[in-house]
Amino acid sequence: MKIEQKLSSLLLASVMLTGGATSLAAQELNLYTSREPGLVEPLLAAFTESTGVKVNTVFLKEGLAERVASEGESSPADVLMAVDVGNLADLVDKGLTQPVESEALTSAIPENLRDPGNQWFALSMRARVIYAAKDLDLASVTYEDLADPKWKGKICIRSGQHPYNTALISAFLSHHDVAETESWLTGLKANLARQAGGGDRDGAKDILGGICDIAVANSYYVGLMRSGKGGDDQKAWGDAIKVVLPTFKDGGTHVNISGAAVAKHAPNKAEAVKLLEFLVSDEAQKIYGEANYEYPVKPGVAIDPIIASFGELKVDPVPLTEIVKNRKEASVLVDKVGFDN
Repeated sequence: MKIEQKLSSLLLASVMLTGGATSLAAQELNLYTSREPGLVEPLLAAFTESTGVKVNTVFLKEGLAERVASEGESSPADVLMAVDVGNLADLVDKGLTQPVESEALTSAIPENLRDPGNQWFALSMRARVIYAAKDLDLASVTYEDLADPKWKGKICIRSGQHPYNTALISAFLSHHDVAETESWLTGLKANLARQAGGGDRDGAKDILGGICDIAVANSYYVGLMRSGKGGDDQKAWGDAIKVVLPTFKDGGTHVNISGAAVAKHAPNKAEAVKLLEFLVSDEAQKIYGEANYEYPVKPGVAIDPIIASFGELKVDPVPLTEIVKNRKEASVLVDKVGFDN
């Protein structure tokens, strides 16, 4: 082979390798998430198996927005995944996301569970429900009922400033004015069996211990407790309660979400959108339910039997974006009535 031919062949091979490397690099994406590895990893493994796209994951317990903001335009983050709609809204407010136009996402996710500008999308739901002693005669209840004096000394709940409760109080503000919400919070505080605090699972523990008759807590903890994944003690707590799905008098059951957004400077936007679309597929929505006992956001997907046993979930129709707007007012009211004191 002549020298010119050898050089030409080497150059062609180099181009092919470069092209191949570029192609391989494009088949990766970088996910930053505050969710637990045990939940996310089965979803990502299914995504990679389905699409061939590798996901490099950075798990962050706290500081997701701060991390991405500090990296600026050079951030390698493609997808930002978090729990609590407030955290997703914060990402948007800080200019860390970009809009996504996707028929697959908008057709799968109800309108009240996604950003109207398509900056973030809900991927799973957890309902704020009532845990009740099994022998308690309680088949239905409204959130408003929790301030009824008949419950005096019988309710357990975690801190009013915890995001789970701030979101619930924010939702209450979407149905009632500020004065009515303050009155409700005052009544709820007067009904507490103990100082507001602890975690949601402590509500079930304290019902078993005879400290309270009902507790306000998230739905998915019941699955985690009853399944035995948290150990024998937690299984006993979960088995000691029944779950009632409360509603607002003029609405449905309050839910919060986990969700995700495409990062503003995503180097691999196409792959990022592909991941979001996969996460609302029937396959991924089913995994959400199995891994963490959450409700799927996509209608029609099977629900874990433990969660399904609670009855039909009628999600409150108030858009989550409206609830987010009330967070500051909700926090102010918690302090004003001394809810955590």
